Amino acid sequence: MKLRNLIFTFFILNSTFYLVACSAPNKIGSLDLVQWRNDRGGCSGRRMAILKDFEKSEPELLAKHIDNITKILGRPDIFQLGGRDTKFYVYFLETGTHCQAQAQTSVAKRVTLKFNAVGLLSEIRYGNE
Repeated sequence: MKLRNLIFTFFILNSTFYLVACSAPNKIGSLDLVQWRNDRGGCSGRRMAILKDFEKSEPELLAKHIDNITKILGRPDIFQLGGRDTKFYVYFLETGTHCQAQAQTSVAKRVTLKFNAVGLLSEIRYGNE
């Protein structure tokens, strides 16, 4: 009976840790991650409104693994593969042609996150292409 209670307690503690560890944070510094994640494609304009907060959070994002960045910022608007096993996540910051048709090429402002071969965020760039 004691072994059963011990196993049950271990299972409950392990499950609780897993749920807490896997949940996405709501803020990093002053950056409201819920607003960021809910503005898919930047089409609502909320990402542009919190861009300064995003820029301030860069030091906390750099060197995080791609899986953690996906949990924190949400699924990217565009995922690209680069040479030498690099990966790029693109998040649009403003409304553009991509909001009407996802297949459309858009020149809207965006932030591009570059991940190195081992999946760590190595660079953050801003631009229109």
